[in-house]
Amino acid sequence: MFKEIYETIKKFDKIVLARHVGPDPDAMSSTMSLKDSIMLTFPKKHVYAVGSGSSRFTYFGKLDKLDDMKDSLLIVLDTPDIRRIDGVKIEDFKKIIKIDHHPFVDKFGDIEYIDDAASSASELVLELINETPLKMNKEIASKLYLGIVSDTNRFMFNNTIGKTFKIVSKLIDDYKLEIDKLYEPLYLRPFNEVKFEGYIGLNLSITEQGVAYIKLPNTLLQEFNVDAASPGNMINNFNFIEEVLVWVFFTEDVKNENIRVSARSRGPIINEVLARYNGGGHKYASGARIKTMKDSDLIIKELDLICKKYKEGETREN
Repeated sequence: MFKEIYETIKKFDKIVLARHVGPDPDAMSSTMSLKDSIMLTFPKKHVYAVGSGSSRFTYFGKLDKLDDMKDSLLIVLDTPDIRRIDGVKIEDFKKIIKIDHHPFVDKFGDIEYIDDAASSASELVLELINETPLKMNKEIASKLYLGIVSDTNRFMFNNTIGKTFKIVSKLIDDYKLEIDKLYEPLYLRPFNEVKFEGYIGLNLSITEQGVAYIKLPNTLLQEFNVDAASPGNMINNFNFIEEVLVWVFFTEDVKNENIRVSARSRGPIINEVLARYNGGGHKYASGARIKTMKDSDLIIKELDLICKKYKEGETREN
């Protein structure tokens, strides 16, 4: 499959890379590192990375704007479903490649490489580069490392397996990565965000079955001078609360006229719930977009029910 992807990339002079709405570090890393690798390998190709950006992730590189997609190849990374592709319409492209590590949702690529056992889309891009003539340098290696670190929460999530450690170890050795310095842009935050995280901790509500939740209106975001992406970026910091099995943030996004939903779990499978609300993702890490805060109560109720079933042993994985 990697050879087929490489040969397809080789055929096209114009290539567009896209990922899911509301980008996280893995989405940005996999997109920008593959763009850089293609440009390093084929300097004469026109390669673009598109989608709405985030000021928090500018260290991954600058996003591009497009006009003409005619005769272009589209590569979609870290995105299982059509509706969550950011910045493009798939019907505008001559051929489409999908590279993803989420459970399968939609078939929209002419070539689809899906490995839901992989730690991240960045790990898949690293494998693609390792298994083909695509080139790598220290800058690309650094971006891929950060993508893998982020999506595994520093290798603490159960999507981290022996294979992940092996390829990351080789990456560090081959490109002499100074990982302590790489962490700084990923984890360094302004004081207002630290205070905002403290506010969330102080104001979380917890249901009887162990669902922690908070609703964050735009007025509150303005008070702390944070954007709508901030709560989703800090949600992993609320792991390991003894009384909590599932935690979910509902954030008003005025710019996009919706409510961002970010959810995590320490056991109950939550992606099926979020999929019913214009979202989805991994079993234990999912997101969605809803129209009003009223829908948040429905999601909380459903998550509370799956927590109850989980405690009773009905939905535990073997």
